[in-house]
Amino acid sequence: MSDFLEQIVARTRARLREEPVPATPEPLGNPFAFSKALAGPRIKVIAEIKAASPSAGAIIENPDVESIAVQYARGGAAAISIVTEPEFFRGSRDWISRAARSALPILMKDFVIDDTQLLRGVAAQANAILLLASLLDAATIRRFIALLDGFGCDALVEVHDERELERAIEGGARVIGVNNRNLRDFGVDLSISERLGAAIPNGAIKVAESGIKSSRDVARLAAAGFHAFLVGESLLRQNDRAAAVRALTPE
Repeated sequence: MSDFLEQIVARTRARLREEPVPATPEPLGNPFAFSKALAGPRIKVIAEIKAASPSAGAIIENPDVESIAVQYARGGAAAISIVTEPEFFRGSRDWISRAARSALPILMKDFVIDDTQLLRGVAAQANAILLLASLLDAATIRRFIALLDGFGCDALVEVHDERELERAIEGGARVIGVNNRNLRDFGVDLSISERLGAAIPNGAIKVAESGIKSSRDVARLAAAGFHAFLVGESLLRQNDRAAAVRALTPE
């Protein structure tokens, strides 16, 4: 685990010790809305909202989550990703319900290490929750997916290398994201998706993440078998975010 991940995990554990154990939430009203929105052969964009990141610094101060989400929806996004980690990314779980006013499925992105984070995500009405294979072994991934299945919530299992992909597959992941960003040095290489995409089992939904800035990048990774693309910073920095989403997808 990189120093960066170790810091985030340590701070996450500290916060969890301070938070009360959440009550068991009700199942989601529209079960597995996230994976349903990504199904099929057409190109799908998961448009992200985040205030900052360790690699980019501040991206957008105090984002108007509702407005950005509506802009993404108008541009044809299939779903919205919300980065909820509060210290390094300056996010909030409160943004989930605010973004949900767009009527799009919402993915909660955080550094999940404990069951209680899943319960809080479902209670916040997240339709999917990110699981990092860099932090979880295959047995934990399988257990977390089973827990989320009981609420009709999807799991997006993120990988960056072959070992992590093996864990995701062994853990029964049905939606697998390949992060092109190396969290150890923050370098971005789209060939990571090209290399790992071929090893993702048929039937799994493949999501390419990070470093996607143009329709050319989308076309490149679509040729590698990806039909869903998680895009954040390059969209957030545009004045017309709806047009920016549309520009990523072919006519």
